[in-house]
Amino acid sequence: VLCRVALKGGHIDPVTFSDLRLMSGAVVLLPLLLRREGKKQDLWSVKSGFFLMAYALCFSLAYIHLDTGTGALLLFGVVQLAMVAHGLFHGESMSFSRATGLGLAVAGIAALLLPGAKAPPLGSAVLMALSGLAWTAYTLCGKRSPNPAQVTAANFIFAVPFALVLSPFISQGAHFDGIGILLAVLSGAGASAGAYVLWYSLLPRLESVTASTVQLSVPCLAMLGGVTFLGESMSLRMAFSTLAVLAGILLVIKAPVQKIPL
Repeated sequence: VLCRVALKGGHIDPVTFSDLRLMSGAVVLLPLLLRREGKKQDLWSVKSGFFLMAYALCFSLAYIHLDTGTGALLLFGVVQLAMVAHGLFHGESMSFSRATGLGLAVAGIAALLLPGAKAPPLGSAVLMALSGLAWTAYTLCGKRSPNPAQVTAANFIFAVPFALVLSPFISQGAHFDGIGILLAVLSGAGASAGAYVLWYSLLPRLESVTASTVQLSVPCLAMLGGVTFLGESMSLRMAFSTLAVLAGILLVIKAPVQKIPL
């Protein structure tokens, strides 16, 4: 929502927003690394930093021409498919209860794109799909995190140079004002830094199918945020879709977990 507010209002360009988002997140999380004693080699992952940068940059670029809900839908639709495929490939079970919950959550999300909904521009849709794949890779890397808070801090610090090197080649003209800077910093230092530490803390306890299904709540929350803060429309279809997604998530979480041999 913060990203969409910043871009919709023309307060900042998407590349500068992403750079500031990553830098502010790195600054806020840096003390977690400075306090660590002993070896730090196990915290640093070049690929995790790259995936975080790719997710943030593609995310901002895609949101230029997408509304809040559609962008979140595309993002986590791709995440859902990729993580479920990964989980099934690695032996996670798909019981009737889990399959029903997953199907209900996906149906709730899909209902938001029934005929009559505005089709997203192809370029923006592709960028958001790439962002979803990058977030999937970043999430899967976090399932083996030895220390979620410090690993997240290291990932942000690694992501910054990647972003700064790439930005001049893809930027179409930097511009920003005080509100744009504030929104980018709030997105990175506030929303992203804390939420990503929490997410990495939860991942080792979740299977891929469960983790991906839980994330389907994000499009619903994003749509509600768009209605609240951006004046985007709220429909009966949106309300029923949100209820379906939440019910599906509950079924997946409550379903018994069994491993199947490969």
